[in-house]
Amino acid sequence: MGKLTKKTIRVNKSGLRRKSNRSQLRNLFILLFLTISTVALIPHLQTVQNFLQRAAEPAGFDSIKVQGNKLVTNTGKTIRLFGVNRSGTEYSCVQNKGNKGIFDGPADQASIDAIKSWKINSVRVPLNSNCWLGINNAKPGGKEYQDAIKNYVNLLLQNGLVPIIDLHWDTDGPCSTECQRNLASKKNGAAFWTAVATAFKDTPAIFEAYNEPKDVKWECWRDGCQEFAGMQELVNAIRATGAKNVISLGGLDWAGDDSQWLENKPNDPANNLAASWHMYDFKPCKEAACWEDLAGKVAAQVPVLTTEMGEGDCSSQFVEKLMTWLDQKGQSYFAWTWNST
Repeated sequence: MGKLTKKTIRVNKSGLRRKSNRSQLRNLFILLFLTISTVALIPHLQTVQNFLQRAAEPAGFDSIKVQGNKLVTNTGKTIRLFGVNRSGTEYSCVQNKGNKGIFDGPADQASIDAIKSWKINSVRVPLNSNCWLGINNAKPGGKEYQDAIKNYVNLLLQNGLVPIIDLHWDTDGPCSTECQRNLASKKNGAAFWTAVATAFKDTPAIFEAYNEPKDVKWECWRDGCQEFAGMQELVNAIRATGAKNVISLGGLDWAGDDSQWLENKPNDPANNLAASWHMYDFKPCKEAACWEDLAGKVAAQVPVLTTEMGEGDCSSQFVEKLMTWLDQKGQSYFAWTWNST
């Protein structure tokens, strides 16, 4: 999801749960999807937090792998990821804003402590290929951007949080606003993942190959077409570095349609692929029967990471139903988004 699309809902606090009282959970998500300031005091915040019954997965594992339709640590423990998107690193570097032009808001220990207070165990970090590679006039870009991202990801790891490294924006040329294309570019996609996978291959970080594929056919999604790199090319680039990290691949329709994911699953010598899925209340698909068609089939065979979910009507009926369905599937989910305003 891009910062300037109609989907953006900016919040500074968010929390997810495994089992919670439904009426109280509704209050949590009213807070989650309201626009609030990082300096605002939220009344009864502790009361809301008390309903977060799930404790975060403790640190102490070195890697994560796919086992059937679950994620398993190298210690043999099944892990579900419950997290937030920390948006900003995809756009600040091409809009010359925020914290040193890289982060939108704080990226220090105090900010991570605030995230951890919601008992989550994972943070999705959206990146921009132009900024990482230092091309197309992205400033800051190159080493300065890379070092900042490495430091932030390492801080997440030190705090026992699993990072999801996401290629969020990738364009052939300069851009500052409409920077989200149909797929990763042939020009930059593989080069980006070669560098990023090399940097994080010895960590339990998960790699999300491309944020939200759209307006292409499944054959192009897998094999590439025109100026776009297919998922097979991105998987190949990651594995060529020796990285065995889980790679998560979002389907079509802005990652909202995984209905033909299994039929078009790329070849992976590490056999370590998961499916990304995005779902919002403005999508036409609002019920479990429809979700079964879009993601249920793939969730029965590989892990599904709902790396973006949201509701924009100051209610929580939609996300409650969605989380219940994902809980029944034993899958992972992330709120969009944890931001300063």
